[in-house]
Amino acid sequence: MEERERQNGPRRPAFAAAVAALIGIASCGAPAPSGSAAGTAPTSPASPTTSAQATSGDKLPAPAQPIPENATRLANALRKTTTALNAAIDRWNKKGKPPQDVELLALYHQRIHRYAARHPEVADRAFARLPAALAAQAKDNTKAIRDLLALARPIKPSAVFKVQAPRPAAELLGYFKKAERRFGVEWEVLAAVMFAETKFGRVKSASHTGAQGPMQFMPGTWRAYGMGGDVHDPQDAVMAAANYLRASGAPRDYRRALYAYNHSQAYVNAILLHARQIKRDPRNYYAYYNWQVFVLTTAGERRLTGPK
Repeated sequence: MEERERQNGPRRPAFAAAVAALIGIASCGAPAPSGSAAGTAPTSPASPTTSAQATSGDKLPAPAQPIPENATRLANALRKTTTALNAAIDRWNKKGKPPQDVELLALYHQRIHRYAARHPEVADRAFARLPAALAAQAKDNTKAIRDLLALARPIKPSAVFKVQAPRPAAELLGYFKKAERRFGVEWEVLAAVMFAETKFGRVKSASHTGAQGPMQFMPGTWRAYGMGGDVHDPQDAVMAAANYLRASGAPRDYRRALYAYNHSQAYVNAILLHARQIKRDPRNYYAYYNWQVFVLTTAGERRLTGPK
């Protein structure tokens, strides 16, 4: 989920907003707008104890590492972090929990983009200092976050959410590709939807309208498209989402299908931007997999998952 308290469009015929306070979510078939999700106090999955230095001699960024406010330093931080993150992803076997270097670098990578989304003037100057390919990636990520933040509505600091560790990245990738083979919906789009909905299943809370599971189905939509599966099972949920998107116009018209998933052009744009980045470099899937859950509250931003 790109994280935030999200407002949905006028009517969503199939889903409901995953967690209304998460920046970058959506869900199949709920009425709008969404409110905050309720649950138990947030928990954070444990980080692996083993890690490798991202680059020889470099320290890994701390979970609360300050984000540079100067454009030149911000550009340097993004360039260095992206290079180190890609190298760490290449070393990771993808089958178990992410190593510490991947988690810490991905969190800093995410936080840099979130800062850029909120500070467009600094971001524009920083991105102008980047190589063309990295600048294009940064612009897509920042635009997607900004689109989803525009739908945000801060919640009370006392709101609580249920979170959990996601299934392994390789396991989820297998489900996305299986659904693509069956329904013809690109796996990158399905991955971007789960990323937006629940940060690959990290968000466990149902929405206040009753949407459930890693792809956030409303009960009626699940009965129509769930094919008898379990709404909380990642494989069943991915297959159902592909089934629904196919019935709504994908792969011929992804914009139409995604708009049916959530009646928000900003949401549609964000999903397609993230999917485009995964297509350009599959390592971006693993980077997004390690982006964490944040919520916006009236007292400020709060991170619910990831390294402490």
